[in-house]
Amino acid sequence: MRKLIEQIMKFGVVGVIAFVIDYGLMVLLTEAFGVDYLASATISFIVSVTFNYFASMRYVFTHRKGMSRRREFAIFVILSVAGLIINDACMYLGTGLLAIDYRVTKIGATVIVMVWNFVTRKKFLDAGDEAEQAEESLEHVVREARGAADAGVRDGRPGR
Repeated sequence: MRKLIEQIMKFGVVGVIAFVIDYGLMVLLTEAFGVDYLASATISFIVSVTFNYFASMRYVFTHRKGMSRRREFAIFVILSVAGLIINDACMYLGTGLLAIDYRVTKIGATVIVMVWNFVTRKKFLDAGDEAEQAEESLEHVVREARGAADAGVRDGRPGR
C-alpha cells in the first residue's frame, strides 16, 4: 500500500507539471492568438501528453520486462487518445453546451482525465507487482546463496 501511495504522489507531481503545461498553453493559444477553445485544448493536451509520457515512464511507472518501448509508447498513445476524447467531450459539454468558462471547464476535465490516466496506465503499462515480485525473488536467491556460503565456511568447506 505504501508503494501505491508513493506512486500516486509521484503521479501527482508529474500531473501538476503536465497540467501547468496544458492549461497555460491552452489559455495562451486562446487569449493571445485567438485560437478556438476546443482547438487550443486539443493542442495543449497533446503537448502535455508528450511531456507526461517521458516523465511518467521515467519517474512513476515501472517498465514491463518483455514489453518493447515501441509497444509501451503505442499503448500510452492509445490511452492518451481516449483521454483526449474525454477531455474534448468535457470541454464541449461544459463550455459549448452549458456555457461554463473554458478555463473552469478545463479544471474539471483535467480531474476526470487524470483519474482515467492513472487507472489505465497502472493497469496496462506499469510492471508494478511483477517488478516487486522479481526483486523479492532475486533477494531470496541472494539470501539462500549467502546462507549456503556461510554454512560451508562454518563446516570448514569452502563456499561455492
